[in-house]
Amino acid sequence: MLAALHQNKKAQVVIGLFVGIFFGFLLQKSGVTYYDVVIGQLLLTDFTVLKMMLSAVIVGMIGFHLLKRVGLARLHAVTGSIGSNLIGGLVFGVGFALLGYCPGTVAGGAGQGALDAVFGGISGILIGSALFATFYSSLNAHILKKGKFANITLPHLLGVNEWVVVVPAVLLSIAALGLLEYYGV
Repeated sequence: MLAALHQNKKAQVVIGLFVGIFFGFLLQKSGVTYYDVVIGQLLLTDFTVLKMMLSAVIVGMIGFHLLKRVGLARLHAVTGSIGSNLIGGLVFGVGFALLGYCPGTVAGGAGQGALDAVFGGISGILIGSALFATFYSSLNAHILKKGKFANITLPHLLGVNEWVVVVPAVLLSIAALGLLEYYGV
């Protein structure tokens, strides 16, 4: 059944749409689609965004590795480079600094009717995408491929079972959440 679903691109788009809508709902319910919350995170006065992200990482990490364990998911680590991370970080950072939204929270903000997200965010995504597409061949030739690194995961690098990395990472994340709650931030 899953193999047939994997071949059905229209079904994947529909599933992706509904997962995206559900993700946006969760972002909105957690409060991270509000400009003041995002700016509070950047100013280190409101850690709602960090709490949401740590919770998502915990659930995603455990969920993915359990699905992988039973054969319902596969790891597709990709190669990267310092250049591509630098350009991606700059594009993301400039948009984040100018508007106070990341792409996920801008979609959630637009979905709840925030005009800054609708006009500034959506237009920013479109302009940024167009600029990147326009300059892609030049960027790819000169920057994006610089400092390549392998598609190796931390468990493979350390030569250990993935749960040896997952369990401590989850425990540290839970401890961080506990500390944030304890200190009321």
